[in-house]
Amino acid sequence: MLISVVIPNWNGAPHLPVCLNALRRQTLPPLEVILVDNASQDESRRLVAESFPEVKLLALPENRRFAGACNVGIRAASPSAQAIALLNNDTEADPRWLAHVARCFHDHPDAGFVASKLRLFDRRDHLHSAGDFYSVRGVPGNRGVWQLDDGRFDVEYVFGACGAAAVYRRDMLDAIGLLDERFEFSCEDVDLAWRAQLAGYKCAFAHDAIVYHKVSATGGGVINSYYDGRNFIWLLAKDVPGEVIRAHFGAIVGEQLRIAWSALRAWRGQAARNRLKGQLAGLLGIPRMLCARRKVQQTRIVSSAVLRAILTA
Repeated sequence: MLISVVIPNWNGAPHLPVCLNALRRQTLPPLEVILVDNASQDESRRLVAESFPEVKLLALPENRRFAGACNVGIRAASPSAQAIALLNNDTEADPRWLAHVARCFHDHPDAGFVASKLRLFDRRDHLHSAGDFYSVRGVPGNRGVWQLDDGRFDVEYVFGACGAAAVYRRDMLDAIGLLDERFEFSCEDVDLAWRAQLAGYKCAFAHDAIVYHKVSATGGGVINSYYDGRNFIWLLAKDVPGEVIRAHFGAIVGEQLRIAWSALRAWRGQAARNRLKGQLAGLLGIPRMLCARRKVQQTRIVSSAVLRAILTA
């Protein structure tokens, strides 16, 4: 299988040697490695040009955030690529990562995308993500986060793939579209997973395709609190089918109120204030998301039973 690897980067020079050297060691070499630089102010571009000449460097004049940079890289990928892997710059992929991903695709022809197993960079027997879940309460999350990787999270299929190391079939992306850049760098992978699932594409979990992740080393923190608060609401408005919202309306509203109350109690913290600001922005942006909702829901071919099976409590 021919896999192009796309790496979005913003001021990630300290992390790039580990990330890019790990790709050099892949037992299944990538078709190409594309690094999309979001107008970094550090030595990222010089480092790549001088030390990793095999990497295709796309230097953007402005910061397009995670989703925007990934889309630039996907569009620039070789037409020969059968799959596109998105990889964070603060990762170190096991040498067999791409080989195991390719085997997972081969073994699961019904899968449109594959979730890698993400382990913590500094605690290599603990998980960051064994694929993503989406709860009937209207919140996404990483399966197994912070837990010991003892095999209990190794399943065949999951709801979605964490964007830090997600691999998508090219023909699926051609059918359902790329990342929604309005989500910027939070939940853009969950939005894509929803669109894929509704269109009938499954997400296989490659439990042996391991990537070590530093977790928010080049983004996140208090800023991410705003985007999580906003984008959780946008997912509900854009992607979640009406029957799910109606069946779990109380739980969904209750979860948003719980998040808001928790933030109010921690009001002195910047992350808490950002979360509340994000929730307000999410509510104000609902009309915008409803405009996109009709197109998303029209692609749905899965039954109610399938929907119930892919959601968690």
